[in-house]
Amino acid sequence: MDKYFLLEIVTPYGLVVSSKVEEVYIPGSQGDFGVLPGHTPFLTSLRIGELHYRRDKEIHLLAINRGFAEVTPTRTTILTDTAEPAEEIDVERAQTARTRAEEGLKTLAKDDPAYLKEIEALERAKVRLRIAEKAPRE
Repeated sequence: MDKYFLLEIVTPYGLVVSSKVEEVYIPGSQGDFGVLPGHTPFLTSLRIGELHYRRDKEIHLLAINRGFAEVTPTRTTILTDTAEPAEEIDVERAQTARTRAEEGLKTLAKDDPAYLKEIEALERAKVRLRIAEKAPRE
């Protein structure tokens, strides 16, 4: 069996990753899961979270938004609204988004339809900050 499989991460803005990888760890909506070469085929939805993959002993981190994953024995395709590599995350912008979401939550009732949007914005900001913290900086 091949030690690699193709990982492709696609957003509405284009292809973010297209690489042969050894493994990928994905934030599924029903729980996180890992994929290795030869994995059983399946399709699942994704949640906001951290995706990481390994290629030649090097770990790569990305913050992803909701989306879908299609897994086959030789390929994993991620379709997501956004995918930001750790080293490209703008920490200041993520901190501003977190503060804005926290302030928004203080003014909204839990039954307000906007409340859920602020919760998701807060979760995205927290994930981005957590991943940026792990990124090697120059």
